[in-house]
Amino acid sequence: MKRHQRWRALRRSPELVWDVLARGRYDFTYDLMPVSARNMSWAKRLNLFKSGTNLLHRRLAPWAWPLHMNIELTNYCNLSCPVCPTGAGKVNRPKAAMDIGTFERLMDEVGPYLLTTSLWAWGEPLLHPQLAEVLRIAERHDVMSFISTNGQNLNNDSVIDALVSHPPGYLIVAIDGLTDETNSKYRVKARLGPALEGVRRLSELKRERALERPVLHMRYLAMKHNEHEIEQVRDFAYRNGFDLLTIRTLVVVDSPGEEHREFVPDAGHLKAYDYVDGERVLRDDFICYWPFWFPSSLVDGTIVGCDQDCNAQLPFGVLSEDVSFADIWLGEAAAQARKVIRDDPDSLSFCRNCPYTHHRAETLAIEAFDLNDRSCV
Repeated sequence: MKRHQRWRALRRSPELVWDVLARGRYDFTYDLMPVSARNMSWAKRLNLFKSGTNLLHRRLAPWAWPLHMNIELTNYCNLSCPVCPTGAGKVNRPKAAMDIGTFERLMDEVGPYLLTTSLWAWGEPLLHPQLAEVLRIAERHDVMSFISTNGQNLNNDSVIDALVSHPPGYLIVAIDGLTDETNSKYRVKARLGPALEGVRRLSELKRERALERPVLHMRYLAMKHNEHEIEQVRDFAYRNGFDLLTIRTLVVVDSPGEEHREFVPDAGHLKAYDYVDGERVLRDDFICYWPFWFPSSLVDGTIVGCDQDCNAQLPFGVLSEDVSFADIWLGEAAAQARKVIRDDPDSLSFCRNCPYTHHRAETLAIEAFDLNDRSCV
């Protein structure tokens, strides 16, 4: 969170307290995706209220449960994106899919407090062999869920059936080019056909069944080789059945940045960072809140303070039948990890290269278009 965002949130606190505690509602955006929480349980209301104390003091033992959580369904992928740690072969954990029992224990314990959950981290979530069961469990909880996919098996009948039978809140489909040639420059080995076929089928099924979810969200990563297509992207997304389009900047993920330099766009407003003589400008206006309200679970149940810790350099603990999330979240290892991230972030590679710290904008997405509003197309 940027410092000015923190002060803005603090100034809005009286209004938010009334909306949250008295009315049970909270409106916010998650990387420019609108989210409206309504009729929140008292557990959620009180947790959100207590979470606000993190804006004043990042306690090593937080008073609140997480507000948001990343849950890594798989840590393997069918593409080889060069900036992604998985695609670049830098994730040194055994390839696996999350055990369904682990997922259920985690959601049953944390779900009553969460506002959102992102069902991905360093793998392709639609490759989970029990996707329908994962979504069924997630659906039991009043949580806005997100899935981000490269779409390569989105035309699979079982995947489509899972997504309409137990729909997540948002289905984010990463498409970074309007032709196979452009898209596969970064999404190595990707094909547009399966992704677009799947989206069109889902869009038709939503109309037939009068479903509001999942919101079909096309995310376009602006890069040097595809920035010339941006003027056509909105029409492309609309024609293929998407509900929402966002343009996102390319960010560095736990690397010095050399891997991504060939992809940096020429247009200044599309760059994630400011540059001087080709070097990123390092900013000091960022305050990290991730380990205090936005942790991640890796496929084996390891809890880390931030999804950028893709190799669990600083684990809080491992969820199991004998170790609950509460044991981990309030444990000594978590407190010590928070202390390092809060007080000495430069000692950690994933903090030094955090995509949020030096980012120019408040969010990684920089533009959003509601494609159901034809005036935006």
